[in-house]
Formats: sequence, structure tokens, C-alpha cells
Amino acid sequence: MSMSDSLKQRLDSIINGEKIVLFMKGDRNGPQCGFSARVVGVLEGLTDNYKTIDVLSDPDIRNGIKEYSEWPTIPQLYIDGDFIGGCDVIEQLSKTGDLGKLIGEEEALSVPTIVITDSAAESIREVCLQHPDLNVHLNITDDWVHEFNLAPNSGQVIVVENNGIELLLNRSTAKKTDGLRIDMEVTPEGSVFSITNPNAPPMVSQMSVHELKRLQESGDTFYLFDVREQSERDIAVIAGSRLLSEENVKFIDTLDRNSIMIFQCHTGARSQSAAEYFRDQGFTRVYNLSGGIDAWSVEIDAEVARY
Repeated sequence: MSMSDSLKQRLDSIINGEKIVLFMKGDRNGPQCGFSARVVGVLEGLTDNYKTIDVLSDPDIRNGIKEYSEWPTIPQLYIDGDFIGGCDVIEQLSKTGDLGKLIGEEEALSVPTIVITDSAAESIREVCLQHPDLNVHLNITDDWVHEFNLAPNSGQVIVVENNGIELLLNRSTAKKTDGLRIDMEVTPEGSVFSITNPNAPPMVSQMSVHELKRLQESGDTFYLFDVREQSERDIAVIAGSRLLSEENVKFIDTLDRNSIMIFQCHTGARSQSAAEYFRDQGFTRVYNLSGGIDAWSVEIDAEVARY
């Protein structure tokens, strides 16, 4: 069945309404598939100014854009009204520098300040002497993992120099590095880089079940979210906890970013991942309940069933 005129007009309006439009699963702050996440990572390294369309929230758009572009998969990128391609094409264009040219003049970005200690500079210099034709790149992933690698200069980078060492950063990394300090640390396995980054979000703190009990008794406002399945809650539940349902995820988005939020599961593993996710969304007082409801049953309330 061919696309309706109304849907085509709608897609025309979306695509021509912004310079850069990415049809993807999820949005730039929460990609819902690996391919979409990869394309967002590429674009974040080049520009802040692009619009994302979540095809999962609109079946008409999801099916219609495939017919519109004559391309069978998602994500799909449009620049200046022209279809560019999917994930593999976008990554290839990024590597050659052609994607940056298509996007046009990039926004001005100040060069971050990075401190490299003498010991770290000496270690980097030794590696560079073994690979004189390659440059040192620093990449910070969406999960704030700091990665060093040696590669040619692609041209789509920002160069930072300190203590005689040049580091090459993509735009996304450059936004996360001002004030970063690179040092060396001696461990039983040998010397390793020690990186201090003031821009990284705070680590998720662990809250003991006794601390949670005291918080309950204090009368202070807090939110306890249970990441388990409803079938597990049917067996055992901590009073006052809320199932981390789709509805409550939307509720969390309405909360002040300084709200106290505690995440719990059976033993504390699943809830750690949930806590880290919301930490990355900008919440500053996020805790994981250490030991989960199992520890609550053992140490606080024996009437809560163990399983």
C-alpha cells in the first residue's frame, strides 16, 4: 500500500523543518538500539544542533520513513532535506571527514584545559616514540570511560597540548574534559594512568538497609524505586517502594534533579544499573540499596519473605 498524501506531507515538514534530522529508536538522550546509539555518538562529536525523531513512539513514521527514503532500516539521517544513509554509511562518512563537510560550519568550541603530570607525559612520550606516524587520541564514552588510542589525525578533532604532549579529542570528548588531570598510579600490576575528571557525574553511592530504615524514620522526602518484576513484588516488598514502571519512569522525569532516589532489587545488582542510568540523566542524589530486599529481610524486617 502506497504512502498517504498526509503522511508524506508530514514527513516533508519534519525533514525540511531542520537542517539535520535523525530518525532513530529512542532519542538523543536515550537511544533504544545500538545502531541509533552509534549514530548519536557520531553526531555528538560534530554538532549539538540536530533533531531526533523517535520512530518507536509513532508507527506511521516508523513504517513511512522507510518507504519515503527507500531504505529498509532505522536509523536514517537527513541533512538539508537530503537522505544521507543509515548507521554504516554515517560512520564511514565520519571517518573520511565528509560528514563534517555535509553538516557545514561547526559551532565554535573552546579548547579545554588538561593537565598532564611529568610521569604521565613521560609514559605517553615513550609510546609515541615507538609510533611516530600516529597521534594520541583521548575518547570519553557516553558511560564516562576514558580511552586512549593511537591513530592518524582524521582532521575532525580538537588538539590540546600540555607538558609537551598533544592529545586529539573529538567534539563530544572536548566538552567533557575541561579541568581533566592525567597522572600515573602504581598498582601491584604495574603503573597505570590515573584520570581525575571534574566533569564526570558523581558515582552512585551505596545505601545500607539500616541507612534506609533511618531515612524512613526521619520523615525526609525520598523515593524508593523497585526495579524487580511484579511477580517478585508479589512475593516480597519493602513498604513505600514503587515499581519502576513506565508510568513511574515518567514520574521521575518530573522530579527535581536533587531529589533523593534509591533503587532496589533482589540483591542490589539490577538496581545498580538503574541507578547509574538515572545518575546519567542528571540526578545528583541517587543511591543503590546494598544487598537489596534480601538484606532488608535479613537485617531489618524478618516478616518480609526471602526467595
